[in-house]
Parts: sequence; structure tokens; C-alpha cells
Amino acid sequence: MIKNCLHITNGNNLTDYLRDLDFKEDIVTWQEMLCEGPTIPAINSREFLKLRAKFLKDYYEIEVNTREILSELSKLDDSDKYTEINLWFEYDLFCHINLLGVINLLHQKEIKKPLYLICSGRVEGEKRLKALNELNPKQLKAHYKDRIRLTKDDIDLAIALWRTYCGKDHNILKPYIVKKSSFKYMSNCLRAHLERFPYQQSGLSVLEANILTIVKDNFIKSKNHLLGYCLNYQGYYGFGDIQFARIIDKLDLFFTEDENGIILNRKGHEAILKQHNFAKEINNHMVYGGVNRLSFQFNIKQNKLIKTIFNGN
Repeated sequence: MIKNCLHITNGNNLTDYLRDLDFKEDIVTWQEMLCEGPTIPAINSREFLKLRAKFLKDYYEIEVNTREILSELSKLDDSDKYTEINLWFEYDLFCHINLLGVINLLHQKEIKKPLYLICSGRVEGEKRLKALNELNPKQLKAHYKDRIRLTKDDIDLAIALWRTYCGKDHNILKPYIVKKSSFKYMSNCLRAHLERFPYQQSGLSVLEANILTIVKDNFIKSKNHLLGYCLNYQGYYGFGDIQFARIIDKLDLFFTEDENGIILNRKGHEAILKQHNFAKEINNHMVYGGVNRLSFQFNIKQNKLIKTIFNGN
């Protein structure tokens, strides 16, 4: 039997790269950022598309072309002609939440083809984690050759994680952090996700605290300069420019900015020293799946999310 693959990539850059490397099979390009904004379990629905379009418009002024999305996803409607489906997703939280969404979409469409994962991250001889489109052609082809077939347990895990992410209690994600699977970086991503919620002492998430520390420890000329630092020192998040630009704007109350650059003001130093809880002042109402981030705070001692008091009723 002649092999006829379908590739699903996490963005246009990788799709273009695969075409440049003469991958001739069909490619579905997944263009979403499911790590932010509301989601519902029924990803294969008009309601889901409507919900996501409203979020992207309201928060990022992105106009979603629903017709274009449906056209791209229509390739999945003729899945009988494919012998396998290759999922090209990276090591970070951004990609892993998208990966969960894609696996659930395939499940809800009752597509039962073998699924293979091509996931970048640690690469022999490289000091830092690498995205797929950062790999040279030899490295990328080696990743493809060594792709991992997902088991039924892997797929069941992805389904359970997606339902939990769309739900109201993200503490349910904790036991999955230590669960073994073919998703090599899932544990790191789940930890990173829980640490996106404000910490009880400071009201800052890990990312927000890191941004203030970058300002404290470095000469920062401008918000754009700070954005560059954030993109380079974000660990397992995988966020893009527009996401960090929004976070930086929310942290504006901690900065003093003039022609000499950006420095922390008094509030900024108090936040780093955890002298007050600033969650309410930051007022970042981002939703993660089924939960508003301000509804919970992360308790270090209990290592879990605690319902926020001012939202407790």
C-alpha cells in the first residue's frame, strides 16, 4: 500500500519550511492560540469558532476569517485517503494546548488514522530548546524519521486534558503532571500553565514576576526592548509578540519610563519583594480555557490553586 500522509502543522512558518524541503503531501495549517481565551470541549462546532473569533477580536483585534479556517479544516473531511496523520508541534505550552485541541478535533470527527507526533525541544549539541522551524534541514528530517506513534493511552490522555482545560477546576491537571506518556514535554507545560495564575503573596504570575526581574536586572531602553528579552527568556511558554505586548502593558503600573529607558518604580520593587498582592491592580482578566485567571491564585505551600477571596462569592 502506498503511504499517503497528512501533516498538521502549528503555523504557516513551518508549513512553508516543509514545502521548501519538498514535503509534497497535504498539509493542514493550524493557526490558533488556544492557550489563551475561552474554550469549550466541542471543538468541532460552530459555537467553538464563534467563541474564538470573538475572543481574538476583543483581546487582540484579530479578524478571524471563518470561511478560510473551515476551508483549511475541510481537508480532514476526506481523511479516508490518508494512511497516517503527522502532528508537528513544539515543546512549549502554546503548542501543547493547540496539540490537545487538534487531537480532540480528530477524535470528535471520528478520524481513527494512526497519529504520529513530531515534537521539537532539546536537540543534541544545542544549548537551548529549539522550535521546529529553527532546526536545520538535516535536524528536521531526523525528527520526522524518529516520529513517535501515539498510543490509545496517549490519545485518551489528550482527550482528558482538553476536557479539564475547558472546565472550571484546573487543579485536576495536577495528577497528570507525573503521568508518563509519549508527550515528552507535557509535564513541563502543565506546570507552566498552573504558574500562569497569580501567586498568593504577590499577585504576580511567574511570567509577570520574571518580566519585573528583567527590568530590575538589565538596562531596558523601551517596551520593545523589553519585549525582546521576554521572547528570549520565557521557558516553556512559547508566547508570541502580541501576547507579551499585552502582558507588558498590564504591568505598566510597575514601571517608570522616560527618555533614559524603563526602570521599576516603588510598586515594582514592592511586587518583587512580595510585600503586597497586586493581582487586582494588574487587572488581567485573561481566560484560560474554562477559567478566568483572577478567579484563582497559586499557593506555593499547598502547591495548588486556591479560589480568590474577592471572587469567592
